[in-house]
Amino acid sequence: MKKPLHTIAAGCLAILASACSTAPSGYGIATGPRPPAASVEDPQVNTAATYLTLIRQMQQRGLWFASLAHIDALEQQWGTSPEAALLRADALRQTGQAASSEQAYRKLMGTALEAAGYRGLGLLAAAQGDYARAIQMFEQAQRRSPTDALLLSDLGYAYMKAGRLAQARIPIMQAAQLQPEMPKVQGNFALYLLVDGKPQQAGALMDKHGMPDEVRAVIAREAAEMRLDSSSAGVPMSEARLQEGMNMPLTLKTSSSLLSTGSSER
Repeated sequence: MKKPLHTIAAGCLAILASACSTAPSGYGIATGPRPPAASVEDPQVNTAATYLTLIRQMQQRGLWFASLAHIDALEQQWGTSPEAALLRADALRQTGQAASSEQAYRKLMGTALEAAGYRGLGLLAAAQGDYARAIQMFEQAQRRSPTDALLLSDLGYAYMKAGRLAQARIPIMQAAQLQPEMPKVQGNFALYLLVDGKPQQAGALMDKHGMPDEVRAVIAREAAEMRLDSSSAGVPMSEARLQEGMNMPLTLKTSSSLLSTGSSER
């Protein structure tokens, strides 16, 4: 007897969700792996909403390629929706299919997920090093979703990468207060403090959140690069701030040769 699609999908998802692949879906400073996905033991995938939830769990575990196959299966059974379109756009972006991903994000314009579409376009621009365009897209998203902490953190990080530190302050602080326990948000906050010449406050923040040495090293490297870029661009920095940076705690001065992970896209 032929098993229905939802039964087969449930079994596949249960197996795939147990894998150990992790990939970030935001952007800025990543501070560690995502928490494990919710239990998917013997799920009954009998609605589109349930299938969407399980696909999200797969993506949280970094199973981007597999999720594309399941999005196809979902749409064959239940048709397309803005939620499925967003999952597809994210998966296309994470699997290096930028042009297709951009098209998918643009299809979200005029839907309830328009903010997510603009954020996705911003992430694509940032991945190409076009921070001016990334900022434009993130600002469009922020107007539509003003309390999204992850989006605000993305916007603040893009401002910093573009050398616009003063403009980064508000979204970075908003994100930090909206989601005080979100690791990536706090990582970008620590990065902002370092770039702003406040290493002691940054160190205290990282201590408070128990950030490991590897993450501190990534943050320190990013901060050093941003400060160097600002100096090269002729952005003034006070002598006091420069000296304060020289007195950065040892844990924040980890050699870049020890870094094994970066912050390609979040």
